[in-house]
This record gives sequence, C-alpha cells and structure tokens, in this order.
Amino acid sequence: MTDKLSKDPAPTPSGSGSPATPYEAIKAVPVRHYGRWISAVVVVVLLGWLVYAFSQGNIIWDTVWDKLFDSSIIDGLWNTIVISVASMALGLVLGILFAVMRLSKNPVTGAVAWLYIWFFRGTPVYVQLLVWFNLSLIFEYINLGPIYKNETVDVMTPFMVALLGLGLNEGAYMAEIVRAGIQSVDEGQTEAAHALGMSQTKTMRRIVLPQAMRVIVPPTGNEFINMLKTSSLVSAVQYTELLRASSNIGSTSSAVMEMLFVASIWYLALTSVFSVGQYYLERRFARGSLRSLPPTPWQRVKANLTTFKRSPEATR
Repeated sequence: MTDKLSKDPAPTPSGSGSPATPYEAIKAVPVRHYGRWISAVVVVVLLGWLVYAFSQGNIIWDTVWDKLFDSSIIDGLWNTIVISVASMALGLVLGILFAVMRLSKNPVTGAVAWLYIWFFRGTPVYVQLLVWFNLSLIFEYINLGPIYKNETVDVMTPFMVALLGLGLNEGAYMAEIVRAGIQSVDEGQTEAAHALGMSQTKTMRRIVLPQAMRVIVPPTGNEFINMLKTSSLVSAVQYTELLRASSNIGSTSSAVMEMLFVASIWYLALTSVFSVGQYYLERRFARGSLRSLPPTPWQRVKANLTTFKRSPEATR
C-alpha cells in the first residue's frame, strides 16, 4: 500500500483539471570544509620544517634514545610522579578545608583562610621551597612539646621539603577552585537538605560537593598537569626527580642538551597521559548537566575523516 501511494500523483487543487506534478526529492550535498584541510596541510608543513631544522643541529640523537630508558631517568620519572601525586593530594585536602573555612560565617576561620590563600598565592613557589629547605637556619629543632621533638635537618628531608613547598602552595589555588565550585551550586539545594534535617557537614559531603565536582574537576586537572611541570623546581632542594636525574647524567657525559631533550620527552608523555585521563573524568561528571556527552577523541577523528565523503543521494 505504501508503494501505491508513493506512485500516485499529488492531489490536484480544487478547480483545476490537470494533475499536479509530484514533488522531487531534495538532494542534500554536505558542505565542504576546505579551509580545515588547507590549515592542516600548512601545520604539517611547518612541523616538518621544524623537525628538519632540529635535525641539522649538533645534537646526538642516538644519545637521546639510548638514555631515554636509563635506570636513573626511570627513577627520576617515578619520583616526579610520586611527588606530584602526593603534593596534589595534600593541596586538594587543604583546598577543601580552607574553601569551607572561607565560606564559613565564623570571622576567625574566614580570616585565617584568607591569610593562607593570600600568602601562598602571593609568593613564588620557588621561594617557598627555599624557605623550607633552609628552615634549619632559623629553627635548630622542631619542638612540638611532648608530642614530637627532633632536629630540623633530620625532619626536612628533600622529599619533605618538596612536599610542603608544592603541597601548601597548591592548597591555596585549590581553595579558590573549590570555593568557586561550591558557590556554583544553587542555595536551594542546601536549604532543601537542611529542611530534611541534614547537618551542615552531611549537606556539604552528600549534596553540595558532588554537584560542585563538574566545576571543580576541569581546573583541578589543569592544576595537576601544571604540578607535573612545576615539580622540576624541586631539583633546587636536592630532590632527585626527572630534571635533576637528567642534569646529573648530562653534566657527567657532556650531553647537556641531549639529556634536556630526554626530560622534555618524558614530561610530554606524562602530561599527555594525564590529559587523556582528565578528559574522560570531565566527560563523566558532565553527564548530569549535558543532554549529550561530548564526542571522544576517536569519534572526532572519524567525523573529520568523513568530511569529504558524499552522501549516497548526491553520488547517484
């Protein structure tokens, strides 16, 4: 019955003796995005020119590939990951704590949180690392009364100096990120939770923070990737991370530039891996605010590859 109806001519208008011609099917032709491919060709040419320029330099690339998986480099890489994750964890805990303190109606806790954020955001992280490293020049002992007492030089190991320098600095930035995320949640959510008899702490943990995560996660991922690169500063306090391990080999083997390239390759690898993880984490927390999830990188590649494909109707 469907085929019969499709073959029948369109109904004639009232008062007309001749039948109307049937409507023709619309042939949709996809838009050609030639500018995308032209820009892609230009970028590829520039990258090729850059690779060629570096290949003409006085760089022993064999040394770069030979030292890429050296045991000292791998140990330094592992130390970079450990200090970055530990410092970020400390910064996240401090950020949540001081964000809640700053949003508190208690003027004392609010003032303390503001001073903490003001100080650690207002001074360079390199200076803070040096202060912790030279703390024994001011305090010979760390004396906490009956709880703990020890010499400062024994407590302030390179790892502890790096952890405090990076973690406390990161806590100030995370406090502002978490505060912005908490304030993005509608106040009616908190009022409804209180109306149900939930305490302030439970409301924050069960209602506010889960909804604030979609605002907190993107800048937190950026901060962690930045932490991976900032961790190179701890080489100044004798912590053997990736940059210091590379510099040690470069100074003894007279391959300074080659070892800097080795460090750069590993930093690029780390940031790339964690960037992918950040993308999928953001995609997960976006489920409650978007009608459709953003495409994955592979889905974007497939969509771009089909840009020039004609539709079946257009090729007939």
